[in-house]
Amino acid sequence: MDIPELRRLDVYLAHDGYKAVRKALFDMKPEEIINEVKNSNLRGRGGAAFPTGVKWSFIPKESKKPVYLCCNADESEPGTFANRYELENDPHGMLEGVIIACRAVGAHTAYVYLRGEFTAQKKIMDGAIADAYAKNLLGKNIMGSGFDLEVYTHRGAGAYICGEETGLLESLEGKRAYPRNRPPFPAIQGAFASPTVVNNVETLSNVPHIINRGADWYKAIGPEKSPGPKLFCLSGHVNKPGLYELPMGFPLKDLIYDVGGGILNGKALKGVIPGGSSFPIFTAEEAVKVNMDFDSVRAAGSLMGTAGVMVMNEDTCMVDALKTIAHFYHHESCGQCTPCREGCGWIEKLLIDLEAGRGKMDDLNVLIDVAINMEGNTICVLADSLSMPVKSFVPKYRDEFEAHVKLGRCPFKDRDQKSAQAA
Repeated sequence: MDIPELRRLDVYLAHDGYKAVRKALFDMKPEEIINEVKNSNLRGRGGAAFPTGVKWSFIPKESKKPVYLCCNADESEPGTFANRYELENDPHGMLEGVIIACRAVGAHTAYVYLRGEFTAQKKIMDGAIADAYAKNLLGKNIMGSGFDLEVYTHRGAGAYICGEETGLLESLEGKRAYPRNRPPFPAIQGAFASPTVVNNVETLSNVPHIINRGADWYKAIGPEKSPGPKLFCLSGHVNKPGLYELPMGFPLKDLIYDVGGGILNGKALKGVIPGGSSFPIFTAEEAVKVNMDFDSVRAAGSLMGTAGVMVMNEDTCMVDALKTIAHFYHHESCGQCTPCREGCGWIEKLLIDLEAGRGKMDDLNVLIDVAINMEGNTICVLADSLSMPVKSFVPKYRDEFEAHVKLGRCPFKDRDQKSAQAA
């Protein structure tokens, strides 16, 4: 994606663009495409890390209903900005993956569901789709293969819950984005009550490379069970925040200190959230021992999610940081499930009181109890997205939470005020 003007179709074609589509249409049967992706061990980049080829194989082979594909471009996880960059700079890479995936599962209609705020990105995507139609890369009889595919963009209304695949499907159908109970799963009953595949932008962008170069090539990048390149979104207190493409399994320590240039202003590392705001935090001691792939991060006690790596230095108030996370999930809860609707609000209120100096020591235990009762008791995992940070922040930085109660104020704000006065 470092190629200048890659969003332009002529530039993309000059760099072997749509070569994988031609191979998938003329040289491979649908089941061969699925098997190649299965054998590559490509796992979903949208957070769940589910094997992509396996997901495709769930689509009924002789469906009497139309099959749909939805590209999930509703990137709303705090700390994550990979899909936005791909949509802006390499829209045809994702479109090529869409075509191949549709060929594999027998879909003749695909939707690119974009985050509501992605106005500029939708314009770029619409332009790329129009260019692809003009070159017979989309539409009727693609490349003379006899395969038809119509692709549409659809913007959401700016709700985080639309990133959950069944909430996305409800929104696509024009309804409120309440996540669905499962089963039935989207592969059996998805968009418009028909079999549907939902894949993330980054996941689909990997597919053309697998088809062009083969599963063995792909598996040779990073760990065999969690292979391939990965876009890491590095933000927070680092000298060089940004988006970096690195092999799966890349050491988190090297990402922060070598790629990211170390901690801002020479401060000490305090904590790292490895996958976006919805996952358990690593302490500084834990973070320097972790390799960034799905299995290694899970084994270390967190989840890699979308690889939204959020770095916090020694000056970070962990109560305030958790309060900010709680505010986000309380605001974004769709309200369908009581444990999420009430629990997110309860946790945010407790943290507001702690940060303001009104907290009680027993509030720390209540935070954990509420989080435990939220987790696993709702239709989707939004409740878990707050439960997991609470269950890691509070025990790992308990001294700091207790200090807020004992002092009756935030000790970090006192220090900030003194620093400002000294300056």
